[in-house]
Amino acid sequence: MGIAENITYALKTEGYDVVWCSTAEKAREQQLLNDFNLIIMDIGLPDGNGFDFCKEIRRTSTIPIIFLTARSSEIDRVVGLEIGADDYVVKPFSPRELCARVRAVLRRSVPSISESETKPVQFDVNSERHEIRYHGTSLDLSRYEYRLLELFIQQPGRVFTRDQLMDQVWEEPEASLDRTVDTHIKMLRAKLKKITPEFDPIKTHRGIGYSLKETE
Repeated sequence: MGIAENITYALKTEGYDVVWCSTAEKAREQQLLNDFNLIIMDIGLPDGNGFDFCKEIRRTSTIPIIFLTARSSEIDRVVGLEIGADDYVVKPFSPRELCARVRAVLRRSVPSISESETKPVQFDVNSERHEIRYHGTSLDLSRYEYRLLELFIQQPGRVFTRDQLMDQVWEEPEASLDRTVDTHIKMLRAKLKKITPEFDPIKTHRGIGYSLKETE
């Protein structure tokens, strides 16, 4: 807990918005609710292994990941980097060094996003065929993924609450849970990011809901 508090304090001092999770399961829940720019992860987690969790994230996301761990062997560092981590920091560490590494990793990942924000998001909807193409590629969408994305495309920039999405997309909204929306958004994001790994067109508004970015 002490290390987590020190990391949180150091990053907040640098102006970062920090969410700390004590387990992998809590981190999964937060990923559904937030649009994070970077993850700092230990290898030894109370409910699993950080290497496995990193591989799980990499199946659907290119979010930068930094391992912060007491495991200092060369093989652990090599494995961590080869499975997709962007950096590997060994305890004991300097909070100042960690902040510098966070800035360095974000510099490598954020520019490609900001440079592409001047281009229009490219969606083509064929309502008769229930098909949506993204940058010329047809998306393999479930029924509710299609309805969610179609609604976003019709009103880009508008922030939809989870209740609004449930009412407008689901056939029996009263029989579903808010988490259902988050789960479908996560799957939809994964399919979109397979086509544009450097850009996520869906924006999370923390504590409110979601919107489609008007520009890429």
